[in-house]
Amino acid sequence: MKLPQLLLVFSVFLLSCGGQPSDTSAPKIEQQNYEWKLVTSWPKNFPGLGKGPETFAKYVERMSNGRLKVKVFGAGQMVPGFEVFDTVSSGAAQMGHSGSYYWKGKAPASQIFTAIPFGMNATEMNAWLHYGGGMELWREVYAPFNLIPFAGGNSGVQMAGWFKREINSVADLKGLKMRIPGLGGEVLKKLGGIPVALTGGELFTSLQSGAIDATEWVGPYNDLAFGLHKAAKYYYYSGWHEPSATLEFMVNKQAFEALPKDLQAIIEVATRAVNQDMWDEYTAANNASMQALVETHGVDMRPLPADVMLALKNASAEVMQQQSEADPLFKKVYQSYSDFQNNVMKYHQISEFEYYKNRATEPQ
Repeated sequence: MKLPQLLLVFSVFLLSCGGQPSDTSAPKIEQQNYEWKLVTSWPKNFPGLGKGPETFAKYVERMSNGRLKVKVFGAGQMVPGFEVFDTVSSGAAQMGHSGSYYWKGKAPASQIFTAIPFGMNATEMNAWLHYGGGMELWREVYAPFNLIPFAGGNSGVQMAGWFKREINSVADLKGLKMRIPGLGGEVLKKLGGIPVALTGGELFTSLQSGAIDATEWVGPYNDLAFGLHKAAKYYYYSGWHEPSATLEFMVNKQAFEALPKDLQAIIEVATRAVNQDMWDEYTAANNASMQALVETHGVDMRPLPADVMLALKNASAEVMQQQSEADPLFKKVYQSYSDFQNNVMKYHQISEFEYYKNRATEPQ
């Protein structure tokens, strides 16, 4: 066999075996590592709210194989809880975890993305955000502040709160100093109450000292952890003001866009995972905590009177109308929200509501 034929046969043999000429001169591309700061509005590692950011950081590090590490700071460790928005907006931290209704002074429409009194529950809220145009509107609201929001957890329907005195009529709300943020605070104000803005870490001492007469926080799981039963006797339900409390992750826009596409995707997936995980945690833990409050600590748990609830609902409608008239972007977001709620309620009325009612019926 001639030399050219031998070389051809040998080349075919190498290719069939996967052999390739090695190029030792090509430089190796090293992947860049990133270290981010995540500031929160909650005490470090607080059940539910504080656990969510920690879970997110673990997911991101594992999925990125250590290329993106996120250090979580509780409220007050790097900045106070109410400074999360500005800290991430400026780039002093790359991420934050909080509740969007804290930022009503910066963007009134932000309140809608946490909760609307007598609005959608967690299932409905997640559906609107991810399949009803809600997330696109949320990002429109945050765009002027250099922020990209993501849903970051949900506590489900909350409790109406802790009260140092009984609520027997609408008149008992007049002059009531209550920690209640967002649109719920505006409703209380319309009925003569005095809404007070406090972070979670300030609740117990403020309630115990009498600086406030009442406070809402979350529900049995978190309220027991804070020991609020030691500062107030009456525990009312249900959470008219927060039928679902959607938490948020916010990301600095420049920091996010500086990441490679795969790390951006990891952040998106990790936030979705935490959004569901937190809701699962609250669903699993609330009942046991409620039993402990009632059976072990003797908490007086009772529903708000029907006439009080009706007054709150009527006042809520007035507040939403006024907020819509005062701010065009609020009106735009609320129109999308209310349209979606009206549609989804029709199905839930014959599915979820009827099922709960029938499930509660004792077998004959």
